[in-house]
Amino acid sequence: MYSFKLQQVTQTTMNQTLLWFRQDFRLDDHPALMKAIEMNQPIVPIVILDPSWFENTRLGLPKMGRFRARFWKESIEDLATSIEKHGGSLIVREGLPESVLAEAVDEFGIHNLVAMTYPGTEEADTETRIKSRISSNCAFEWVDGHTLLHTDDLPFELEDLPKVFTPFRKKVEKEVDVREPVSSPSKILWSTYSSSTPWKDVLEGSQLSQHAGDWTPDTRSVLPFKGGETAGRARLDEYFWQGDHLKVYKQTRNGLLGANYSSKFSPWLANGCVSPRRIWSEVKRYEADRVSNESTYWLIFELLWRDFFQFSAWKHGASLFHAGGIQGKAVRQEPNKDRFQRWADGQTGADFVDANMRELNATGFMSNRGRQNVASYLSQNLGVDWRMGASYFETMLIDYDVASNWGNWAYNSTVGHDPRNRQFDVDRQAKMYDAQGRYRRTWLQGTLF
Repeated sequence: MYSFKLQQVTQTTMNQTLLWFRQDFRLDDHPALMKAIEMNQPIVPIVILDPSWFENTRLGLPKMGRFRARFWKESIEDLATSIEKHGGSLIVREGLPESVLAEAVDEFGIHNLVAMTYPGTEEADTETRIKSRISSNCAFEWVDGHTLLHTDDLPFELEDLPKVFTPFRKKVEKEVDVREPVSSPSKILWSTYSSSTPWKDVLEGSQLSQHAGDWTPDTRSVLPFKGGETAGRARLDEYFWQGDHLKVYKQTRNGLLGANYSSKFSPWLANGCVSPRRIWSEVKRYEADRVSNESTYWLIFELLWRDFFQFSAWKHGASLFHAGGIQGKAVRQEPNKDRFQRWADGQTGADFVDANMRELNATGFMSNRGRQNVASYLSQNLGVDWRMGASYFETMLIDYDVASNWGNWAYNSTVGHDPRNRQFDVDRQAKMYDAQGRYRRTWLQGTLF
């Protein structure tokens, strides 16, 4: 652990605002940043490398595997560079958030702490611990800003969230306007304080860097995913404007191979490199400049699905992680380690499932079509506790998001927001979406099917 000493550029006890970047590594359309600016005090930007990110899941695997660890590291590097371009200096520290923030409040003369708030039981517990540790002289501002729709604008309280998606979608589409994204101002009043240990040194010596490791991406990956706001905005520009792919999104979104069958925005959304409102705004600009059709609508439709899972996680809390899910359903599943391991290794004998799992293991990514199939197969065909699969995805996915991951797993395991008994026929799905076998040949090299 590093020992930090502050270097004070000016001998003053000026009041300052501490801006904690949690999983929102951007400056564009950042509501917590805008709130900090409104306070008209020098802003101390901080990223905390939380050791709990690498605690083990129920499977004995680290919560954050190498794919996401590298993506997060790159995202933090990009954020630090952006802040430097704006005249500031990012503070990066390693430790429990409540301890690091409590120390920073005293050291920097902090009067206001601003950060985004997120769904998830661990996230809520962290916020509770912070409140109990921070000096009463420091005011808190927990800002809502990682969803397309603001919670204050919803036409119902979160506890009254509809049980299924369609009523939710119809109501918000009719009654809620999306707030326009706010670009970062060109000038920001950053603090003149800095740490004696540069952010690069802290980051390179951290558990995050250790878990990220040094490896060469698989050439079969759909994209050479790179973390950071810069890369995220470049991907948005490529998919919408350079490649003009949005106009056929609905027709291609169930693809399996290549960069552009879908937007692939999810990794940048998951760690806040790009805001959903920025994507929405670009869709609206595309509709005005190019074409407005079913495909352009469908991307916003998918953003609303993401919102629905986020709001559901806030509403249901810990029940999201129960065997019976938010339904409290009696399920006949077991923690069969042998069946689970064959599934995880892509050795079930069901070639479509195996191909998707091998793609995940090699790249940290899997198509939405693949995720639905492998989830249904593990929980319903193999009868294995669906939470083992959700935990495995938490480790492996480059775009892991607690609400979307656990919400989708519950949904496809019949314990979530779908009252129907959903079960995918994986052989039929393979014939529909991989009729020529190209995808399976790509990932099952040397295997007959």
